[in-house]
Order: sequence, then structure tokens, then C-alpha cells
Amino acid sequence: MSLDNFAKNKLTEIFGRQTRKIMAKYHPKVVAVAGSVGKTTTKLAIATVLNESFKVRYQVGNYNTPISIPFIFTGREMPSLRNPFSWASAWLAGWKVLHSGFPYEVVVVEFGTDAPGDIEHLKSLLTPDITVLTAISEEHMEFFKTLDAVAKEEMTVAEFSDTLVINADDVNKKYIDKHLFKDKRAYSYGFSATDYKITAKPNNNSYQVKISLNDRESIKTEVNILAEHNLKTLAAAAAVADLLGAKPAAIVKGLLKIRPMSGRMQLLKGINNSTIIDDTYNSSPLAVEAALKTLYQINTDQRIAVLGMMNELGAYSREAHQRVGEYCDPRSLDLLVTIGKDANEYLAETAKANGCKVIRCHDPFEAGKVVKMNLKDGAAILVKGSQNGVFAEETVKMLLAKSSDEAKLVRQNSFWKAIKNTQFK
Repeated sequence: MSLDNFAKNKLTEIFGRQTRKIMAKYHPKVVAVAGSVGKTTTKLAIATVLNESFKVRYQVGNYNTPISIPFIFTGREMPSLRNPFSWASAWLAGWKVLHSGFPYEVVVVEFGTDAPGDIEHLKSLLTPDITVLTAISEEHMEFFKTLDAVAKEEMTVAEFSDTLVINADDVNKKYIDKHLFKDKRAYSYGFSATDYKITAKPNNNSYQVKISLNDRESIKTEVNILAEHNLKTLAAAAAVADLLGAKPAAIVKGLLKIRPMSGRMQLLKGINNSTIIDDTYNSSPLAVEAALKTLYQINTDQRIAVLGMMNELGAYSREAHQRVGEYCDPRSLDLLVTIGKDANEYLAETAKANGCKVIRCHDPFEAGKVVKMNLKDGAAILVKGSQNGVFAEETVKMLLAKSSDEAKLVRQNSFWKAIKNTQFK
């Protein structure tokens, strides 16, 4: 075992023990969010709605592993493994929380997985009162190999969560029937749900929504959200709030405060009076198809999609990129720009065979130049991609009407800029 792995395991043990002591002493409700896609967006929607009724602790970023989740409870940044003084300071901060008070009634956390068994390791750390499962779809396929393996991993949460809230639209019922214990309390949410069903009617860049609250009553409101698929997060947030006892009026008040996050279907003003849909945080087949559906629904004379390679799909990558290419519709898409090896080879070729105009690019900067050369006044531009080798937010940066909006993009700090400088010399 390497020194770093030894240190990581010991620190996970130490801070996990401290977190369990905080839990045992103060008994906050724990809401966890798991799933292949949409975890962070759903987590923040839940926290936003719960804030209207409870004192809520959560973390904006992706603290979703056994070593990082304890820092949600103490409100600290997780130090570098090689900085012992910061770890000592973090432990003292946790000790202070343990002995001086924990003023939060609900803690909202995220459960992440990169490989089989990762979620299993969280069992000894937390027993969530409610776990929301957002989706079962392709993720980290170089390790999971099959969708059945992904389902087995994500459904592990059913073993140690008191109550499940499951996306009826994006979790296949066969996986629920196979992995959910018969005595486990489970509720559905989404457009096809029976418990927390959402219906929506578009109104420009917003929606009129109605959410049923477990067949007792319904709430109605208008929300400032562009993408139809993101409305499901509203149903998840309403479900959790309702199950924890929040009043319908408070749920509506919280829903009205939900806004798109950086890199997640965020609307930005582009050059030539264009509208940019910035969805550059990450990418997967399910998410790309949902984003393209949103682009197709925009009323404009030109629609452009910039789609980067979807990383971490292993042997499934070819099939996944071809699937997205088949979803590219020349009747609704005027130009497709691809970035990266598999997007250029498989997605682009399939979309071209489908009748789409396609331009292949090696990096996000070339993609930005291509869009500029082909852009018409008032166009709608969807930009979506994964991280390493793609970083499509750099394409967005080149298309912004105002440079000040660069602060709204993902991965703009010095850490990420150093990585990009290395990859795109």
C-alpha cells in the first residue's frame, strides 16, 4: 500500500469516527442523493427547498466519498493529503462541533461512485433517513462494464437507507424489483411517478408546474428553468420536503428560489445576439439526449450543438457515442461541432450519416472558432462535454457576449487552468 493510500485510509477512519459521534449526539436528519447523473443539481434543489423549513447543512461541491463527506458536517474545506497541519486543524474544528453544538436539523449529502463497491464503503459512515436515487445509466463503464453492474452499485443505497425516493423516469423498474427489499419504504418522483408526479407546461424560458404530494394534495407554481428534464429535480425536492414534514407553502417558496448551476443547463448571452446553453460540467448519453431535446424546442432560425467526447465509458464508448449521433436530428439541428477522439469518430460519423452537417474539432478552442465562423444572428448554441481532453467551457468562453460572464463558467480556478494549460499546449 502506498503512503498516500495508507494516509487516506487512516484519515477516513479518524474523520468517519468523528462524524458518527456528531450524528449520535445531535441526531440530524440525513438526506443523501445517489445516482448516475444529476446528483449535484438534485442535492442543491433539495437543500434550497428544505432551507425554507429547516436549518440545513450541505456543501456546494462534490464532497461525496467517505473521506470528504465528514467535511460537510463541519463546514470545512478538505485539506491536501500532504498537509498534516491542515488535517489537525480540521480535526479540531470537528471536535469543536462535537462539544459546542451542531445547529442543523438536516444534512444533505451526495453519494458518489467510481467503481464497484464504493457506495458499500459509505454504509459504516451514514444511515440516511432518506436517499434520493436520480438515475441508473451509463457511468464509469471502464469499471462497471454493464448497466446491470451500475444498477447493482447504485441500488446498494437501499440496503442502508430508511426511505428511498426514486426517479420513476430514469430508473428502470426491473432494477427496483430486483434490488429493493419488500419491506423498504420507497416513493417515486418524476413525470411518470405515482407518488410525487410532476406535470409541466412551457412558458417561454420557464414552466408552469404542478406536483402531487403523495396523493394528498398538489402544489402549483411557475419556475425559471429552461430544461424540461431538470424539472424532475423539483419533484425530488418537493418529495423530500414533504416527507420531512414541510408545509406546501414553504415547498413552493423554496421551488421559486431554484436556479441553474454553472455548467448545468445555464443560459448565457452570446455574441451575435445568440443564446448559449452552457451544459459543460459533464456528459453522458442520457444527459446529452435531454440537453439536445431542450435545444430542439427553442424557437430560432439556427441551432448549433457543440458536443465533446463523453469520458469514462470504457468499451461502451463507441456504442454510447453512436447512440447520441442517432439522436442528432438534421430537421432540428443546423450544425453539429464535435470535440475529441470518440466524438469525432463515432458520434460525428453517425450524425453525418443521419443527415446532419458536422464539423470535427480537436480541442475546445478550435470548436469556438468554428462556431464563430458559422454563427447567425439570434442563434441558439448548446455546449456540452466532459472534463479531461474536452473542457468545453473554454468554447463557451469564446462565445460570450460579456467577458464578465466567464466567472459563471465551471473549472475556472488556478487548479483547473493549470490542467488545461498542460493538456492544450
